[in-house]
Amino acid sequence: MKKIEAFVRHEAFEPIRTELLELGFPSITVSEVKGSGRQRGIVETYRGAQLTNHLRPKIKIECVVSDGEVQTVVDSILKHARTGSIGDGKIFVLPVEQAWRVRTGEEGDLILQAHEEDNA
Repeated sequence: MKKIEAFVRHEAFEPIRTELLELGFPSITVSEVKGSGRQRGIVETYRGAQLTNHLRPKIKIECVVSDGEVQTVVDSILKHARTGSIGDGKIFVLPVEQAWRVRTGEEGDLILQAHEEDNA
């Protein structure tokens, strides 16, 4: 199992979410975050004073998938998040040693399977 963490622009999120759902990956966690990278700060004027904002808002998408599904998810994120400009974001893939479904106690790759309709 692998955990995919993607930091993308806000406008890229909805197309990514829609495609992941269509591909059979409904389980994602989404957070609004701020961070800095190579993208320079934005200079704004507020009440006559110039302020530089170095932390840019991003959406963090997290999901855990089986090893064989990593490239499918990464390709979907890249397809919708890439504009070719600085600030498009980053994707990280991390190993997941073990996982459990709290409700049933199931563990391992079993928890990555979609729920049965009558058990959901």
